[in-house]
Amino acid sequence: MGKDEDTLEPFATMTLPEKEALYKTLREEYDRVCQRKLKLNMARGKPGKEQLDLVSGILTVLTDPEDCVSDGMDVRNYGELAGIPAAKQLFAEILGCKPEQCFIGGSASLQLMYDLIAKAMTHGLKNSPRPWSREAKLKWLCPAPGYDRHFGITGHFGMEMIPVPMTEEGPDLDVVEELVKDPAVKGIWCVPKYSNPQGIVYSEQTIRRLAALRPAAPDFALMWDNAYCVHEVFGEYLPFPDILSLCAEAGNPDMVYEFASTSKITFPGAGISVMACSEANQAYLQSLLKYQIISYDKVNQLRHVRFLRDKAHTIEVMKGHAEVLRPKFSCVLDTLAREIGPLGLADWEEPKGGYFVSVNTLPGLAKRTLALCKEAGVTMTAAGATFPYGKDPADSNIRIAPSYPSLDELRQAIEIFCLCLKLAALEQYAG
Repeated sequence: MGKDEDTLEPFATMTLPEKEALYKTLREEYDRVCQRKLKLNMARGKPGKEQLDLVSGILTVLTDPEDCVSDGMDVRNYGELAGIPAAKQLFAEILGCKPEQCFIGGSASLQLMYDLIAKAMTHGLKNSPRPWSREAKLKWLCPAPGYDRHFGITGHFGMEMIPVPMTEEGPDLDVVEELVKDPAVKGIWCVPKYSNPQGIVYSEQTIRRLAALRPAAPDFALMWDNAYCVHEVFGEYLPFPDILSLCAEAGNPDMVYEFASTSKITFPGAGISVMACSEANQAYLQSLLKYQIISYDKVNQLRHVRFLRDKAHTIEVMKGHAEVLRPKFSCVLDTLAREIGPLGLADWEEPKGGYFVSVNTLPGLAKRTLALCKEAGVTMTAAGATFPYGKDPADSNIRIAPSYPSLDELRQAIEIFCLCLKLAALEQYAG
């Protein structure tokens, strides 16, 4: 859905008085909106209250001291650095890997990602010739548009972040394969299923080419953030390959680190996460982690195992989330099609899952559109956030997060967004 060329044909055919009249009408409507002092939030991909209520049964699955025993272990006590066996089995089934390849963390997979990079800086990864902090130069590949918090990690550690164009099949592998010839390039961020923010599913060919990369850096890290692996919104569950097996088959068993969590399955603030990697990587990383933590919250791990049970039941839980999310995504997509599509002001993806709708406006409109939104009481992810250093070269990409507001609030917010985009376009292009 969207434009065929970067023109505003409806505006282009207007006379100057017609343009001025249209702007005056839209501006009056905008001023009325501002007077309402709204507080609407489409900034982050947070589950809404209805979704949290849907999974609140997890709070009562452990009600007796005897419930706290798993595989003969009292989960209330010390032990099991890598997580309880049942939690490793659950994530292994969901991801398609082996339980012994799984390390179970706390509520945020982002913490595991950050910690991995931090350990690479201080000690190096398993195949590192030296700690990354002793390297003369560090570079990182960032498919863009992408996840701002990923870019935040590598930016925090002072790496040079190199944008990689996204295609309909995932990162542009011709670009990636050329860039990894530089030994200073230490890794790449990937969200392989329903990418953030575009909702792109990597093709099998793209995944296999990534698994078969031949980077110059012996410790190159394929950071595989499978955050939306069971997060369908429209349609049935879409299977995905086990990236660990593919990397091993390609001769790169230690290259990949896969991450996932229950953040958008149960409670974002009280979930569990996983880092899956080769057994050799697990042994090395756990030799470092043992000085940092005795274990993450095993009571919470067991709570999730008892509630989610297995992959099949987890997918059933996610169908409930989809029932809540589907009308919200439809609201955003339908409103964009009605209000923006005929004007050719932007194009956008129509994702089948994940948590976002990615909109690409005509060049130069994103910041102004979001500034107008903010003034009107609609909070959204900052313009440029989906690119390294927060710099969108076209000032075009806007990430819409439909999940958190109620449907009524969302309807108001997306209509205001469309109004602001029209105003921004008239200001820039109608003169």
